[in-house]
Amino acid sequence: MRKTVPLLLAFLAGCGVMPEPNAADAGANVEVTATVAFTEGPTVDAAGNVYFTETTSRRIMKLSPAGELTTFREKSGGANGLIFDELWRLVACEGQAGRVTRTDMKTGEIEVLAETFQDKRLNAPNDITLDGKGRLYFTDMARPNPPAGVTDVSGVYRIDLDGKVSRILAVPEIERPNGIVVSPDDRTLYLIEANQAQGGARMIRGYDLQPDGTVRNMRVHYNFYPGRSADGMTIDTAGNIHAAAGLNRRRGTSETLDTKCGIHVISPAGKLLRFFPIPEDTLTNCAFGGPDMKTLYVTAGKTIFKIRTDIAGTRR
Repeated sequence: MRKTVPLLLAFLAGCGVMPEPNAADAGANVEVTATVAFTEGPTVDAAGNVYFTETTSRRIMKLSPAGELTTFREKSGGANGLIFDELWRLVACEGQAGRVTRTDMKTGEIEVLAETFQDKRLNAPNDITLDGKGRLYFTDMARPNPPAGVTDVSGVYRIDLDGKVSRILAVPEIERPNGIVVSPDDRTLYLIEANQAQGGARMIRGYDLQPDGTVRNMRVHYNFYPGRSADGMTIDTAGNIHAAAGLNRRRGTSETLDTKCGIHVISPAGKLLRFFPIPEDTLTNCAFGGPDMKTLYVTAGKTIFKIRTDIAGTRR
C-alpha cells in the first residue's frame, strides 16, 4: 500500500551562471516545504512523475507533478540509479541486492536483467544509462570490504536487447565507477570516477562508443581532483553534461572543498559552461523532466531541487 510522506521540494530559479553558495543565496533561491531522508537516482516518466530512490529506508519514491509524494516500492533492494527505458519500463540498479531489474509499469512485474557475470555475483550496481538502440549501460562498484571468497567483478557493463551482459571496462583501467551517460549522438560514453582515496581518480572519463557497444580512446573529459568528484550526471540535447559534484563541508576523506557543491554544466569540449550552487550535502544525482524537458531535478541530502534550463534535456 502506498502512503504519502513529506518532501523537501526546492526551486533554484534562472538558467545562467549563479554565484557561489552562501547563506544569503540559499535563503533567496530555495523554498523549503518539508523533509524526506537521503535521496538518489532521479528519473522522470512520460506523465512528469519524478521517481527517485530513498537509500536510508531502501524505498523508491514517486513525486507527482502536483507535488504529491508516495512510496512506489518498499524493499527496493537498496536501489540507487534509476532510468526509464524506451518502452517506459523502470530499470533500477539495486545496490544491496547486487542486481539490475526492470519493472513493467502496467503490470508491476519485475524482471531481473543482470545479477551475475561469468558465474560471479555482481557487487553493487550503482548507476545506469541507455543509448539510441535501447541498450543499457551500468556501473558496478566494488564493495569496500567484500566477504571472504567473493571475486571483484566491478566495472562498466552493457546489457544488449537480447539480454546478453558484457563487461566493457574493468579494473585496473578504471578505479571506482559511479555515474554514467551516453551522448545524444551515441558517439561518446562518459563515466564518473569517484575514488575518495588520496590520489584516486575523481573525474569524468570520455570514451569513443563504437556501434557494437564497446569503447575506445579514453581521455579525461573533466577533472574534479582534489575536490569531491561528481556522483551522478545527465546530459542535454546539445551534449552538455550536467554533473552533481562537490561538497559544502568536508566529510573525513581526502576530498577537499576545491570542487564547489552544485550542478556543473560541462560542454562536449570539456569546458565548464555554468554552475548552479546547491546548498545541501550530499549532492547525488540529477535528471531532466517537465513538458519541455527543461526542468532539471536534483537529489541532494534530504532534498529535491529543481532548476529551469535553456536547453532541453534528454532522458539519459
